[in-house]
Amino acid sequence: MSYEDYKNKILRFYKEYKRVPGYNEIMSLVGFKSKNAVYKLLNKLVDEGIFDKDSQGKLIPKRLTHEVPVLGLVEAGIPTSIEQEMLDSTTIEDFLLGDSDPSSGNTFMLEVKGDSMIEAFIAEGDMVLVERKNIAKPGEIVIAEVDGGWTMKYFRIDKKGRPYLEPANSSYKAIYPEFDLRIAAVVKAVIRKL
Repeated sequence: MSYEDYKNKILRFYKEYKRVPGYNEIMSLVGFKSKNAVYKLLNKLVDEGIFDKDSQGKLIPKRLTHEVPVLGLVEAGIPTSIEQEMLDSTTIEDFLLGDSDPSSGNTFMLEVKGDSMIEAFIAEGDMVLVERKNIAKPGEIVIAEVDGGWTMKYFRIDKKGRPYLEPANSSYKAIYPEFDLRIAAVVKAVIRKL
């Protein structure tokens, strides 16, 4: 097997399981007998720019996607004539994350379950890109632990200064913590595959 074969097997694993395989999984995938051989292969993938290492040395994909050209504006109102021109280029990663550093290990994705955020146009099966943070501004959509359970809701503060979580579905009530409310992450983007 060639280096390209090894690389393609690892990338196929990543695409299927949405994570980088561990050393033992790579040994099994490519037929290596030692972790040292896996270490050398992974360093070659890092050198090539396929993967990067976060602050704890964990492998992460270096780019979510290649650059995509920004060709102009599209009118969402009355149709107008617009000439196509190359305005810029961006990566989906740059567009979604802005100044956040994906190699920090603080950015990850979660799949949405349930309908409590449907009026914010976040539906079951959507993916949310989140940044790990323990503080949030009122009005931001957060991933929070409230009284031992995890949820995604708007972070709010009432007139008495009490924090609470507000769903974006009129069928659900606001959640005031009985004991504890801990912000774990802030939603940066919603991704829906049509």
